[in-house]
Order: sequence, then C-alpha cells, then structure tokens
Amino acid sequence: MFKYVYGPVPSRRLGESLGISPIPFKTCDYSCVYCQLGRTTNLTVERKEYFPLEDIIDELKENVKLFSFDTVTIVGEGEPTLHSRIGDLIASIKKLTTKKCAVITNGSLLWNEDVQKGLMKADIVLPSLDAWDEESFKRINRPHGSLNFEKVVEGMITFRKKYKGEIWLEVMLVSGLNDSDENLLKIAGWIEKIKPDRVYVNVPVRPPTESWVKIPDMSRIRKAERILKGVFMGKVTQGEFHSGLEDTLDAIMSIIRRHPMSYNEVIGFSKDRGENVEEVLERLRRNPNVEVVRINNGEFFRYKKR
Repeated sequence: MFKYVYGPVPSRRLGESLGISPIPFKTCDYSCVYCQLGRTTNLTVERKEYFPLEDIIDELKENVKLFSFDTVTIVGEGEPTLHSRIGDLIASIKKLTTKKCAVITNGSLLWNEDVQKGLMKADIVLPSLDAWDEESFKRINRPHGSLNFEKVVEGMITFRKKYKGEIWLEVMLVSGLNDSDENLLKIAGWIEKIKPDRVYVNVPVRPPTESWVKIPDMSRIRKAERILKGVFMGKVTQGEFHSGLEDTLDAIMSIIRRHPMSYNEVIGFSKDRGENVEEVLERLRRNPNVEVVRINNGEFFRYKKR
C-alpha cells in the first residue's frame, strides 16, 4: 500500500492531480474551523523530515509510470511546508516528470527564508488567506501560538517579490465569519499587496471540523467574486478519482486520509473498478477508521484515527 503518494484525484484547479503527502495525519500549524480532515491533533511549527525523502521519491517513481496526470501536487494530511526537505522533494519531482509541480499550503510559513528557498522551483504555489486581522485570524484559522497575522501576511508579500512562478490564492468563505462586504474589502486590501496571479473563492462543501460552519448563499459568493476579483471554485469542473492500489477499499482509504469522498464519488469509483457497490459501502461503514458525516444533504466518508 502506498503511504505517501495517492490519486490521481480530480482537482478543480489543477486537473488530474497526483498527490504527495509528506506530513503525518493532522500535523499542522493551523486548526481551521472549516478543515475537511477534522481538528488538528498535532499543532506545531516544528520543521523536520517527518517522512524520509527517499521513501517518498521511491513511491513517486512507481506512480508516475502507472497514470496519466496533469500535476504533481504536494498537499495531503497537514501543512506540507513543515517538511524540512520540501525543496529537495520539489527538485526530485522535476527530475521525474515534465508535468507541473504545485504546492498547496496555508501560507503560514512563507516568511521563513528556508521555506521560501525550498519553494522556488515549484511551478505553482497555492496559499490561503481567509482573515484580515489578528482577531479574525485566530477565530477562523486558530493558528499555533507562535504565529500572528501580520507575520504571515507579510511573509506572503515578501515571497511574492522573490518567487517567479505562479501564486494562486484561495479565500475560504464561511457564512457569518468573513463573507460580509466590510470583511471582504479588508481581505481584498491584503490581496492587492500580495499580488497573486489568480484568486479563487472557495466554500466548505466537504465536512468541516466545526458543525456550525456553513456555506454562504450564492449572493454572498457572487459578491465575493466581484470584491476579491476572483473565481468561484464551484464554476471549475472536476474529474474522476484514481488509485494505483489494487484493493478498492485500500484505495478509498488512501484517498480519504487526505480528501473525504462523497457517497456518489465512492459509488462512481467502485463501479469503475467493477466492484459490488453495496459491498464496498458496507465495508466502509463497518471500518473503525471511517466516519460517515452528513452535510448539505449529502453523505461523506472521512478518515479517522482509532
């Protein structure tokens, strides 16, 4: 079973994305209220080689031979820039494939010179900005105590000045938290200083950490698009899930560790593999490492540790 590489999974921004997860489950310097993986269990800013780089690369070598994909994306189960050898990982990816390399990050460590240096060879860096000041930062992102909003956002501005690749900034809208005109205008002010190449407006369509997190109505989302000069990710198409693992349940478990799957996604994935759909669903529901979450009139399967 592959431990670090998964997919390809359909990405609304990056096409068919072959994912690399270099960080242990729920290891992050944020514990965002909307996170689809649930509350962070290891809240840390410690940078180290959490998993051996050589082991990650060995898995990647196998996977690039198995699939057609559009992008290799470093993302996964925590904040990827916490891996101290992310620069070496990116360099290795560039040697193994001509496809683009993207890094999805919360942007919290872009002030760190070692992180900046490590990300320079990536084609696309996708940070997040959901807050506009210290209070909103703590309320939405719930960061590690050593981080503050000014340090994080100034890090994004500094990184933009040095980095020659593309920056695609994401703003996650949460109803009642950051979707008012006043708050959106404040976020837009920071975006003007960061100068990203693209801005994406996202909403928590998959199960969030906190049950009270809600999706804003479409009028708010459209207003956010105009104020932030961004594109709503609901307008971007998605594809199908894939996995190099032969056992369908193992394949699904590998995906949902990083990306909860909806009921319909599990059905489609299982049918494509010629599986008995009801049997797969029953095995998932009985698995102690799977929790079934109902949200927005839908059912999702999310990984949990026993």
